[in-house]
Amino acid sequence: MSIEVKNVTKNFGPIRVLNNVNLRIDSGELVALLGPSGCGKTSLLRIIAGLETADFGSIYLEDDDATLTDARERQVGFVFQHYALFRHMSVFENVAFGLRVKPKKQRPSEDQIRAKVHELLDMVQLKFLKDRFPSQLSGGQRQRIALARALAIEPKVLLLDEPFGALDAKVRKELRKWLRRLHDDLHVTSVFVTHDQEEALEVSDTVVLMNQGKLEQIGSPQEVYDHPATPFAYGFLGNVNRFEGTISRGQFKFGDLILEQADASDLEDQSKAIAFARPSDLDIATQQSSQVGIPAVIDRILSFGPTSRIELTSSDALTESGRPLEFEVHWPRNRVDDASLKEGMHVKLIPNGLRVFGH
Repeated sequence: MSIEVKNVTKNFGPIRVLNNVNLRIDSGELVALLGPSGCGKTSLLRIIAGLETADFGSIYLEDDDATLTDARERQVGFVFQHYALFRHMSVFENVAFGLRVKPKKQRPSEDQIRAKVHELLDMVQLKFLKDRFPSQLSGGQRQRIALARALAIEPKVLLLDEPFGALDAKVRKELRKWLRRLHDDLHVTSVFVTHDQEEALEVSDTVVLMNQGKLEQIGSPQEVYDHPATPFAYGFLGNVNRFEGTISRGQFKFGDLILEQADASDLEDQSKAIAFARPSDLDIATQQSSQVGIPAVIDRILSFGPTSRIELTSSDALTESGRPLEFEVHWPRNRVDDASLKEGMHVKLIPNGLRVFGH
């Protein structure tokens, strides 16, 4: 089932949480609504589900206007962050709940309910827990049961609000892979809310990046990571180094240095600008090098696995509050060893690529 959000606006008192949002999600897609806390992503999800109403705008499900349709009639399954399982019911009864409360004419027989619940518990690999209660399950198990319960009613759309937010990092990573495989098997149109960039990039077909009630960028995980459309998108998606400077004859000027690796030809001369570089887009040279670079000092070298994270501070460039600018560089661990980099060493930072935006 496709989803279309048309001109949706939502206010909570004087605060506008969604501002004229337009979005189309194709049938069978797995979409991440990504953004910081308070950007409107959960409000948008709840409006699609029918749990909240928009002040203005429409929701279309499979090209039918569902704006005024009750949540129970939208054929939508909803999974909450904190599971929302019934504590007094067994795992089996939790999964069966949605089937048992259907109107009498639509309600399956007891044998059909039993078969369906067993099928779902098999799918989430927790059939052996059918007689236990939620308090006897781990967080990851509870979330899989919550997902099975949402799927029991055979929804056309599956909506998940921070589904793994309450879990520890290892379990979260395992469930992300599991959700992706499950979606590939079922092909149910799915939308999940997250503030975790890695989660959105790893699991989804499409990332919808939100900021202050608006859609900042929409694209595949690779598109939004490799080609951020705005300064916010660049700063939010992954680690990034930020440089504030001015434009000088189509080039980016940082302090007294012209960083020629940046294309700023479309920006006005002498205007303020911001440039971004990923940690893998910065090189390090010794102070004796003839290359033009940003003077810096190595503060820490953290080597875990094949990649080293090198943390540096600028020798002369300061933030507005008077603190030295901080940088992060990622190098292969063997390259750090070959270059004999040490903490406390004075070096030059050389950007291999900068993305410049007007400020």
